[in-house]
Amino acid sequence: MKMRWILPFLLVGALALPGLAQSPVMDARQLAARVDARYNAMKTLRADFTESYSGGGMHRSESGTLLLKKPGRMRWEYTSPRHKLFVTDGAMAWFYVPGEAQARRTRLKNLDDLRSPLRLLLGHAHLEKELRGLSLAPDVQPTTPGGVMLRGIPVGMEDRVSQVLLECDGEGWVRRMVMAELDGSTTEFRFSQQKENVPLSEAGFKFSPPAGVEVLEGGTLTP
Repeated sequence: MKMRWILPFLLVGALALPGLAQSPVMDARQLAARVDARYNAMKTLRADFTESYSGGGMHRSESGTLLLKKPGRMRWEYTSPRHKLFVTDGAMAWFYVPGEAQARRTRLKNLDDLRSPLRLLLGHAHLEKELRGLSLAPDVQPTTPGGVMLRGIPVGMEDRVSQVLLECDGEGWVRRMVMAELDGSTTEFRFSQQKENVPLSEAGFKFSPPAGVEVLEGGTLTP
């Protein structure tokens, strides 16, 4: 399976930003600055997500809950169609499917995954620097009223990703992220019910494998 955690790191302001309709000449740099302002101001985020993958004749859709906490903590808890867990504590990343005999881990800095761009929002977001060739994407239809599409290529992923599309609303929220890979596959994340600065326990970003579960080391964390 393709790794698809990139998104989860592009997402972590408590600021209420004016709507896009108030700025008809909004360009990519201005929109990116709105997104930066929103996520740089927040400390935690809770959201529901849907992840869809298409490629190689295969189509898959999964959903669950995403928790983000600065600095660098993420918890992707998949609940449908099966339970899976991807969690980082800021240094290590783990992937585990309940009931399986193995868990996988790698250092966060070595993680090669399509959720990785999301972690950029867990630090100090600056989309103009993080997405090469940042521009508006007027040829792509947004899915939310008033949504605007941004396009770019994540720095450091040029050998794998042909483009990433970010759907942003008038308050600077990222509502959707689409990753197109050079092999023709596409991974899409949609976020809903986003709540910022909610109390999140540190324990939720720690993982200890159950007794008897073998730990495998490596940069690939999806089966």
